[in-house]
Amino acid sequence: MALVAGEPRIRAAVIGLVGDKASQAAATQVEVPIEMLLQWDDEQVSRSSCLALFDALGSSEKTLHANSGKHLDVPRHEVESAERFFTRNLVKSGAV
Repeated sequence: MALVAGEPRIRAAVIGLVGDKASQAAATQVEVPIEMLLQWDDEQVSRSSCLALFDALGSSEKTLHANSGKHLDVPRHEVESAERFFTRNLVKSGAV
């Protein structure tokens, strides 16, 4: 999270499957568009910590994608969504 917050060349980010307190501190400084993934039944990262991280994000453009399943059960359509997200935001920012 600190990289996304501190690196000006980053114009958009897809994050997910995280939620530790260290990330929450840096999240408040994130200003780029964010798409965040949450696996509802994640056995490695608690739902509440992921939601707290999402709440902490400073970006005015953030989207939460929650799916049923365990940590590594991210559906294929989320990969396609991330591709669309990057295409949309990187073109909009002039990075591409």
